[in-house]
Amino acid sequence: MDSSLLRWLVVIVLVAHGLGHIMGVLEAWTSVPAGFADRPWLFSDAVTIESGLGRAWSALWLVAMIAFVAAGIGLAANQPWWPTLAVVAAVISLAAVLPWWGVMPMGSEIGAIVVNVVVLAALLPGWREQVIQALAG
Repeated sequence: MDSSLLRWLVVIVLVAHGLGHIMGVLEAWTSVPAGFADRPWLFSDAVTIESGLGRAWSALWLVAMIAFVAAGIGLAANQPWWPTLAVVAAVISLAAVLPWWGVMPMGSEIGAIVVNVVVLAALLPGWREQVIQALAG
């Protein structure tokens, strides 16, 4: 696969994954249904996405969204900081979504975990330099 095509595919995945994080913010702060079940998170039966802590936690969803979109834009613009931001975004994303396992739509749960794990595996030491080089085209 052409490195330019691969780079744009990764840009699309990063940006789309980032934009997907809006669902946690929408569910917490609006009446727009984002597909969350009306159940508490993993840590306490008293905390739902619409509770005070759930709404505060939605800040992580927002930060992950901004960081993934920025990482995608950084990759599109060949900025040297994009891999670090993508790793930070993946860690924040995991922290944002894991407590809501079983509350989020199953497809979103699986998609979030897969993208985050792939980003971490690809961009942490080991494969990082090869991945960055492959996407530099």
